[in-house]
Amino acid sequence: MPRQIPFIIANEGCERFSFYGMRNILTPFLISSLLLFLPELDRAGEAKHVFHTFVIGVYFFPLLGGWLADRYFGKYNTVFWLSLVYCAGHACLAAFESNLQGFYLGLFLIALGSGGIKPLVASFVGDQFDHTNKDKAKVVFDAFYWIINFGSFFASLLMPIFLRDYGAAVAFGIPGILMFIATLVFWSGRKKYVHVPPSAANPHSFLNVARSALLAKRDGEGRPGLAVASVGAVGAIVSLAMTPSWGFVIAACTALVLLLAFGGIGVSLQLERARGLHPDDAVDGVRGVLRVLIVFALVTPFWSLFDQKASTWIVQANSMLRPTLSLFGGEFRFEPAQMQALNPLLVMLLIPFNNFAIFPLLRKLGWEPTALRRMTAGIALSALSWVAIGSIQVAMDGGTPVSMAWQILPYALLTMGEVLVSASGLEFAYSQAPSSMKGVIMAFWYLAVTVGSLWVLIVNASVKNEAVLGHIANTGLGVMAFQMYFFAAFAFIAALVFGWYATRYRMVNNYRSDLTA
Repeated sequence: MPRQIPFIIANEGCERFSFYGMRNILTPFLISSLLLFLPELDRAGEAKHVFHTFVIGVYFFPLLGGWLADRYFGKYNTVFWLSLVYCAGHACLAAFESNLQGFYLGLFLIALGSGGIKPLVASFVGDQFDHTNKDKAKVVFDAFYWIINFGSFFASLLMPIFLRDYGAAVAFGIPGILMFIATLVFWSGRKKYVHVPPSAANPHSFLNVARSALLAKRDGEGRPGLAVASVGAVGAIVSLAMTPSWGFVIAACTALVLLLAFGGIGVSLQLERARGLHPDDAVDGVRGVLRVLIVFALVTPFWSLFDQKASTWIVQANSMLRPTLSLFGGEFRFEPAQMQALNPLLVMLLIPFNNFAIFPLLRKLGWEPTALRRMTAGIALSALSWVAIGSIQVAMDGGTPVSMAWQILPYALLTMGEVLVSASGLEFAYSQAPSSMKGVIMAFWYLAVTVGSLWVLIVNASVKNEAVLGHIANTGLGVMAFQMYFFAAFAFIAALVFGWYATRYRMVNNYRSDLTA
């Protein structure tokens, strides 16, 4: 086992505690403290908007971090310096607990630091292994994933108590201290790490092959792919022009989606024209990425549901009865944000349960749980979780007092969906992408999470429209319950389309062979 691994594992545990510690108290803090200048009925909606804007940033900045590491500074330097930015963001949250602009600056710095290092730490772990000890890598990655959930569990359990009993400066300061410790531990191992230098510009990269395909001409033929891509570019410009009415985040993210969607279709229409200009494996790699992008697009509804457990579900829990537990001669009262501790706890339980019980049973019954089948089931389970949470909301809207304990069922369904979608999605993406395109695939995987939060922002913005509110009123449901059932239907439709596409997807195997190790 490489002796430098403990430094990376300890760094990850502290960093994940710091991230989930601040993220899981963000929504309740915004509602109860920072957004008091807004009318009471508007605070929950604005808190959700801020939260999902932050999530969009966290999952957008991996593009920047990966690019800086691969082209200029290498993984270690990029992780270290962005970790210092990350620490500065935590310091801003603790120092500016009552200053809106200062607090938002802190969120931006955390999104930049956390997002920037997100695609690098796991791959930095992989850099520490070679063909002589690669059999140890799986053990380390299991420990890596376990420590993430370990840190998340205790952060979710403890930080709401610190926020309640000691205030925001302490509650946001503790994650900052943990992030500083994480950075210090990572720095301490600097002389022991294997440092893979940044690579030179690749003339046959994904973007270069795509550009060649779009611009290449053929005698007697037009360029339909370029025309389609141009439609996306025009749509992106129109979207950006809507910034004053939509807001920058929605406008910019919609522009990005249009560029990716129409650009991807355009490239696929003319991709064969890149042959001869680029090696066949590079062209085939781009085709493989484009096929995987369709899968990622169909997964975005899952992410729109999953990340709302830290926003919409906390808003609901704030209006529920809080269970109490007799502990050491006193009473312990659960806080709404603590319900999120169920997620990492269930992840640590469900992964071995699936691997040792559910999946072997399904195989004995003659049904192979392939990655795409698991992802289909995961999206459907997430939809069921929102049917459950919506039914709870209907009961609450009818005046029935409901305990927070009732959220255990939707949390269990959503976490099972996460285990099936997230882990399976990474496995699927890695197996389908050629080695030269694996970095691109990871960047697009994180962008799928960004697009998931974009759907949330769009839906939240739509319920401010009088016509939409009138339609919701005619259904007899409250606004929150209607939104919950809407997201459930959104995910059910996505699961059906995903399942249909999965039956037509031709799997390939791009795992590294021993001969190329």
